[in-house]
Amino acid sequence: MSGYSRIIHYATSILCGNKGSMEISQLHRQVFQRFEISEEDFLCIVKKCSRFTVIQSRSRTEDGESDCIVVAKTSLRLCKKYSKNECYECQDLHLCKYYVYGNCRYGKGRKECKFSHDIQSQQNYPLLRECTLHELNEDDLFLLLLQNDPALLPEVCAHYNKGTGLFGVCTFMECCTKVHICQHFVQDDCLFGPKCKRLHSFDEHSRRMLEERGLGGDIIHDLPYIYQNVYRLNSQTISSGKGTYIHLHIYTASHRLLRWRRMKCLHFIRRKCKFQDQCVLVHFNLPYKWEVNDGKGWRDLRNMEEIERAYCDPKNEHSPGSRPVDFVSMTRNHDPVRRLSTVSSISKPAHYILTTEWIWYYKGDQENWIEYGQPDDKQRVTSVTSRELEKAFQEDSNAEVTLIKGNRHYYVSFQDMYQRNPKHNTKRRMRRRPRFVSINEVEAKAV
Repeated sequence: MSGYSRIIHYATSILCGNKGSMEISQLHRQVFQRFEISEEDFLCIVKKCSRFTVIQSRSRTEDGESDCIVVAKTSLRLCKKYSKNECYECQDLHLCKYYVYGNCRYGKGRKECKFSHDIQSQQNYPLLRECTLHELNEDDLFLLLLQNDPALLPEVCAHYNKGTGLFGVCTFMECCTKVHICQHFVQDDCLFGPKCKRLHSFDEHSRRMLEERGLGGDIIHDLPYIYQNVYRLNSQTISSGKGTYIHLHIYTASHRLLRWRRMKCLHFIRRKCKFQDQCVLVHFNLPYKWEVNDGKGWRDLRNMEEIERAYCDPKNEHSPGSRPVDFVSMTRNHDPVRRLSTVSSISKPAHYILTTEWIWYYKGDQENWIEYGQPDDKQRVTSVTSRELEKAFQEDSNAEVTLIKGNRHYYVSFQDMYQRNPKHNTKRRMRRRPRFVSINEVEAKAV
């Protein structure tokens, strides 16, 4: 393992041992005890590495500046079909869900669990090694999976967080099978702290309900903080090279508002938005908007049309210019970059103008990028078109889609953006990029 990899591994272990997240200055101090790396170099590694997400903290450092919080992340997931005995070859972990929860009843008794408890198995170890997670201990790995795989988390009760009653407006009250916890605590913006009427930890009823669902005591203790990290990951995940949002099981009005505030207002572009300053969508004169966070908040990038033109070409990984935007890491000089856009054209009727038409590509044999549904250099066409992939993606951004090209079967994964050939165990990179719309086109359509 290289020095770079050792630093990443050690930082991941520290984060997972600290409920999955930590302020970057504190993380650097702990890493520095083993590796003599400057704060600037460490920040560069963390921001560029796909293992971490960096978000702005609400708290202040000793010199009055905002610190950043680092959250550990991974694209690995537990296989949903494995527990149904329906999976034979995939790129997900084959593990007992209750073992990950730390409370598999079969693992404690004489009767052996029919699902794997072995992270070193022939299925699991290569996947962990590919993601450089094979040296994490089980507790750290399981916490990492929990805060990144939303299918593992119990759903937070939205009704509990409405109204003024002890149980909000939840009619199930103590019999509710969803988690009762303060949504503002999860969002790290609760103004009441210990005096809050909503729970910031789990009471006896919630613990009993979670235990019945198979979660162990240690996981239950950390679960409120895991929810915080899931929310942080979701709030930082923006339209990028993958164009995905991490799906939460926290369905609250404010969460929906947060997501919609990243969408562009179609009516404003056409100068017909009746809500004006009260509109929850972003007002801008283009159907896309590029912004950079320089530590003082999000601000517009210059030469937005040039950046957009470059981004729409799937072969490009950087924008032009002396300070290019990295389209893979969505950064510029290590500063986070985001692209806001109007809704996908799939989600609106055909007569809606200036929606975003997303195009799906896979990497060809000649290092070229080929749109799904279009012929390659041998005139072979995939059975699934770009539009059909976008429709499937809008329905479930974690799905896998099976397709045929020639006489070969493939499946595409929205999670890691690869097209795989299960027979030969090969894979091709995929990309989702918008169709370019110039400023002149926008002005012509907006009238």
